[in-house]
Amino acid sequence: MIGEPPPGPDGDEPRRSPALARPYAWTEGRTAPSVEIAVEALVETTAAGRVEAGYQSSSALAEVLELCLRPRSLMEVAALLGLPLGVVRVLVSDLMQDHLVIVRDTLSDTSSWGERHDLMERVLHGLRDL
Repeated sequence: MIGEPPPGPDGDEPRRSPALARPYAWTEGRTAPSVEIAVEALVETTAAGRVEAGYQSSSALAEVLELCLRPRSLMEVAALLGLPLGVVRVLVSDLMQDHLVIVRDTLSDTSSWGERHDLMERVLHGLRDL
């Protein structure tokens, strides 16, 4: 029938696709962050964020705060949480506005080609490790 999921590998139960609705529920349906954050930018929990992490219930925000006790790239946070990058961008931008995390850009407008090349190498190495 039209609209039904395709049958599973054994032909009996329908195959279910992973639901993306839940992660976007954490962002209240928002898909655009209030601040643009590069995928390689380093996210770190602030002192206020460390205190707040102790009070947070198990939520995506609490998980971000816990993961970023040591600096991690936005891409790494998304991979470790198993969430879409867009969702993590929104969560991190919300935490930034509340001063619970800081985000450090890895390059500036005046960065040299060598610095950019080194960053690309680090990102590729990080992707291989994931």
